[in-house]
Amino acid sequence: MRIIVCVKEVLDPDAVNNYALAGNLNIGADGKTLEVSAIPRLINGYDEQAMEAALRIRDAGVDCSITAVSIGQDQKALLKQCAALGADETVAIEVDPQTLDSQVTANILAAYVNSTDGADLILCGRQASDDDQGVVPALVGEILGVPVVPLARAVEANGASLTVVRATPDGDEVVTGAMPAVVTISNELGDPRFPTAKAKMAARKKKPTCLSVADLGLSEDDLSPRVVLDKQYVPEVQGNCEFLQGSAAEVAAALVEKLRGDSVI
Repeated sequence: MRIIVCVKEVLDPDAVNNYALAGNLNIGADGKTLEVSAIPRLINGYDEQAMEAALRIRDAGVDCSITAVSIGQDQKALLKQCAALGADETVAIEVDPQTLDSQVTANILAAYVNSTDGADLILCGRQASDDDQGVVPALVGEILGVPVVPLARAVEANGASLTVVRATPDGDEVVTGAMPAVVTISNELGDPRFPTAKAKMAARKKKPTCLSVADLGLSEDDLSPRVVLDKQYVPEVQGNCEFLQGSAAEVAAALVEKLRGDSVI
């Protein structure tokens, strides 16, 4: 069974939030890109859990190969981490991320899958922490003509059939189906594992397979974004606090009065 895990490198969301709260998150002169020289980059958290889901399938005794695929520029550190975690193969598809939207990303991923004789299971994070859109997996499934199962908290697969436990607002939902399929992994899967020091050393010797979009036979229309970023800005965050004085009963009465005045209650 062949498993493909789609992974993305993103800005550290905690660092981005801290910079924004401190008023130090700035937009470049083009009005579209962040000035991020001091912000570290790492694997998208949901994609890391997608890797964990693939590794758990292998741990269950399933004979499978795991390929980690990433699109962008200079993906070596990201793919070395995937290799250290246990990916049998890593693939870097070189393309300027500024030229991508969700549709183009899906076109590239689907073209890669088709160019390598397909996959039994494609695992993706439920969404990326930088754009929070979560539509690429559904588009990949549509292009490949395979079912998509979102928001998985557990995945079992044997190459022919698939069982997924989905995390929904109404509780867990168990679905089964045939493969191939696309499954998106949610954070309810649990904490991903850390690579060992030995695995990190071994991963240094593994080289990713590097491809360009030209290698995938995509047309100009396939690479034309449907959504183009026009402007990006950091909103101003303002907070006003008022401290009420007096005894507990007086503070409670004053608070209720203010909430009624603001039509909150």
